[in-house]
Amino acid sequence: MKLSHRGDVDPFIVMDVMEAARKAEAAGRHIIHMEVGQPGTGAPQLAKDKLIADMADPLGYTVALGLPELKERIAQHYVDWYGVAVDPARIVITSGASGAFLLAFSALFDNDARVGLGTPCYPSYRQILRAVGLSPIDIPTTFAQRFQPLPSDVAEHDLDGLIVASPANPTGTMLDRDGLAALAQACARQGASLISDEIYHGIDYDTAPVTALQVTDDVYVVNSFSKYFSMTGWRVGWMIVPENHVRQVERLAQNMFICAPHAAQRLALHAMDCTDELEANKAVYKANRDLMIAGLRAAGLGRFAPPDGAFYVYVDVSEYTDDALAFAAEILDKAGVAVTPGLDFDAARGQHWLRFSYARSTADITEGLARLAQFMQDRAQ
Repeated sequence: MKLSHRGDVDPFIVMDVMEAARKAEAAGRHIIHMEVGQPGTGAPQLAKDKLIADMADPLGYTVALGLPELKERIAQHYVDWYGVAVDPARIVITSGASGAFLLAFSALFDNDARVGLGTPCYPSYRQILRAVGLSPIDIPTTFAQRFQPLPSDVAEHDLDGLIVASPANPTGTMLDRDGLAALAQACARQGASLISDEIYHGIDYDTAPVTALQVTDDVYVVNSFSKYFSMTGWRVGWMIVPENHVRQVERLAQNMFICAPHAAQRLALHAMDCTDELEANKAVYKANRDLMIAGLRAAGLGRFAPPDGAFYVYVDVSEYTDDALAFAAEILDKAGVAVTPGLDFDAARGQHWLRFSYARSTADITEGLARLAQFMQDRAQ
């Protein structure tokens, strides 16, 4: 049978790194995982305890847009965190943030639409866009602009849409309110759709992130229970859309997914009230961030923009290599530390970059940094 060109997407390299690390562990090696953007913690214990009681119910299909009580709780979350009132009817519960992006791209764009991505960026944006017949437009960013797109990029690249992420993956940098407002205004002038990826909200350190809903209602906001709420494997997220887009998205959701997993939605509802446990997780990330910044600099890997949020550091390693994939493989082989090559995030310039995740335990980060320092010392001799 003939294959569709929709499947001609690039591999997700971090998954290949994870597999190489798994094989090393199967062979008896102890690997420190700095490659994957996954919290070292699981879902909050109190939420899991409550879900056990829920399992007495059949947990059949929910309505396509999600459990009404979860949508209402998310709406309250926007009041509590941002002082923004959101009609629960505008909230769509999705099968992870990935499901939200598929719904958003399908609802907003016709074939061949030009959707801008400030690179480096989360690689699956590009691949999902390609798979649904759209044109991802890479917009190179710089240290000076903290790896975020500029308002002028929207018209300059003749965009039909723009995806922004704050805090961003892989850099951890954020847009402030003025910066986000300027991008929203540039999209409005161009008639371009704005999608704001906010899945790392809650994992911030010095300054609270801004939601795009604080500057405009003409936006699709995507969030997830995977990161702050530590529920990666449960595959549940949410999206907030303009009121007049709800029915369009609902029809797509009915046909593509029927609904997000019911049990995951129940767990998400309970997790939203586990603040003490979640904030304790965040305190670990903050400690890890401080260790990582100091440890990378001490190892000679100090060319990066200090992250405002999320749990990544994106490091320029151009003084050591022109092949980040080979460099990452060398670090895994010789130091037993798994890291992600920048090619996942920036096909044009990523050969000079590595992403280090500090989402695991503090003990792992401490050990990993010691191994990296020794590796760099040995390599310099």
